[in-house]
Amino acid sequence: MAYDDLRSFLRALDREGDLKRIKVEVDPHLEVGEITDRVNKAGGPALLFENVRGSSMPLAMNVFGTDRRLLKSLGLKSYEEISERIGGLLKPELPHGFVGVREAFGKLGAMTHVPPKKVKSDSAPVQEVVLQGDDVDLDALPALFTWPQDGGSFFNLGLTHTKHPETGVRNLGLYRLQRHDRRTIGMHWQIHKDSRNHYQVAAKRGERLPVAIAFGCPPAVTYASTAPLPGDIDEYLFAGFLAGRRIEMVDCKTVPLQVPANAEVVLEGWLEPGEMLPEGPFGDHTGFYTPQEPFPALTIDCVTMRKRPLLQSIVVGRPPTEDGPLGRATERFFLPLLKIIVPDIVDYHLPEAGGFHNCAIIAIDKKYPKHAQKVMHAIWGAHMMSLTKLIVVVDADCDVHDLHEVAWRALGNTDYARDLTVVEGPVDHLDHSSYQQFWGGKAGIDATRKWPEEGYTRDGGWPEMVLPDPPTAALVDRRWKEYGL
Repeated sequence: MAYDDLRSFLRALDREGDLKRIKVEVDPHLEVGEITDRVNKAGGPALLFENVRGSSMPLAMNVFGTDRRLLKSLGLKSYEEISERIGGLLKPELPHGFVGVREAFGKLGAMTHVPPKKVKSDSAPVQEVVLQGDDVDLDALPALFTWPQDGGSFFNLGLTHTKHPETGVRNLGLYRLQRHDRRTIGMHWQIHKDSRNHYQVAAKRGERLPVAIAFGCPPAVTYASTAPLPGDIDEYLFAGFLAGRRIEMVDCKTVPLQVPANAEVVLEGWLEPGEMLPEGPFGDHTGFYTPQEPFPALTIDCVTMRKRPLLQSIVVGRPPTEDGPLGRATERFFLPLLKIIVPDIVDYHLPEAGGFHNCAIIAIDKKYPKHAQKVMHAIWGAHMMSLTKLIVVVDADCDVHDLHEVAWRALGNTDYARDLTVVEGPVDHLDHSSYQQFWGGKAGIDATRKWPEEGYTRDGGWPEMVLPDPPTAALVDRRWKEYGL
């Protein structure tokens, strides 16, 4: 099973020698970011900075910086483990006979541990200490100034809780948070995000919006906050499914929201309509700075925490970063869901170099002319996949995770006068390359073998691929040790 809280996971990493404690004083202004980025890119351990200048809180970094650590935190041996479980739950066939009925009830029974459960305040470690009003001081929390042209110090792993003012449906999201002063936080709510929608609905109603931000949450909850779930699916339901147990929640002290009882620190406040401040610039996961823009500014009325809390954050910047394992988990976990929307897909890959949302490589079992183009348009209409800027479609015998093979197919199997599809549509809020914000050009490359029905009329048809002679390959396999190679 997944770990119940962040600190128990850190203890496990410490026992295994996969956590490095840094006891000397470090500066959250540039120094922590530089150290963490170097360690992450070298595939190094999780880091616990025990002496952060200006704060008494230890700071955990690079916690999910490798696939092994992220999987361990979720109690998994491979990403496919959850993908298979999700696929099993999504099978649409009706049960047949007693065995089928038993299997169907088994699936339902397995879900009883999923919904979050409420605990009392005196049982919630995150409410051991409560600070309100003038006792609130965000300067006591180690926020990071990571890159030279950043507009200030940021909390990069605060899990933001809101709920829809009309439906009451909650949302858990991960957004960067700029510390404006000792009681004010900037909410970087991008145009396509659910929390921004909640804020806009509240503002139209002339209401303030309750917000709670949790730090140092159980690993399954932290991952769930990054998952691109549809707005009507509760992230805590998904976190419980991942963790294999119900997530314990506690009522906030000053806002009508619930947060993880085993978090380390929680900020609570009410967001007034129209309260905006300039936010940014910020060195983002694109590897470029996003510009300064006005975003909602939240006043913090209450801070709850453990008696000896620690904070968790990440470095955001040019890949590879800690975003890598999180993005790969999303890619594998959501393959069964994407297949429900686009059943033509055999497999897919979202390269980290593309920020996971700018490029999608799709393998299909091609069944009719222009099948690749049909799949491209289906993906551009599929929830957050609509932001994909480049789609490369290959045949099912191509390993989409082997970028060398994908490049060989895409560069050698295409006539760009016929096989390149160019459209316009929405792009990510942070995309700096579009000539105007929020929308721009997209491309689809049909790198599949072409059929005569698609206009490929050369004599002999599409050529055969060069492959080894099977009997000779088997012979060489048997004799390989004899060659002394």
